[in-house]
Amino acid sequence: MKQLTKAEEEVMQILWQMGKGIIKEILAGFKDKRPAYNTVATVLKVLKNKEVVDFKKVGNVYVYYPLITKEAYSSFQMKYLLKNYFGGSFARLAAFFAKDNDMDIQDLEELLKEADQLK
Repeated sequence: MKQLTKAEEEVMQILWQMGKGIIKEILAGFKDKRPAYNTVATVLKVLKNKEVVDFKKVGNVYVYYPLITKEAYSSFQMKYLLKNYFGGSFARLAAFFAKDNDMDIQDLEELLKEADQLK
């Protein structure tokens, strides 16, 4: 799996929520400033080349759909973050978030409890 740019992730978030869609529907999924039609078309072409989305032609439109789940990409991103920024140490990652978000002991215990349940 490959890293996605911010623009690619934005399009993927919309596709994951929709399940599938044409470019006009994807554009409607943007909450704030909508990019140009051609910009989204280009991003989708890049995502297809990265084998993250595919499409099928229905009539005269292309219906795009994700090839990977949001959960699979989230897992990939977390492993990348853990390996490349925290030396593979979950403890360092937890300590960083605890410090950065002013977490108290109860929050940390809950985090560890949830992590333990996921094993």
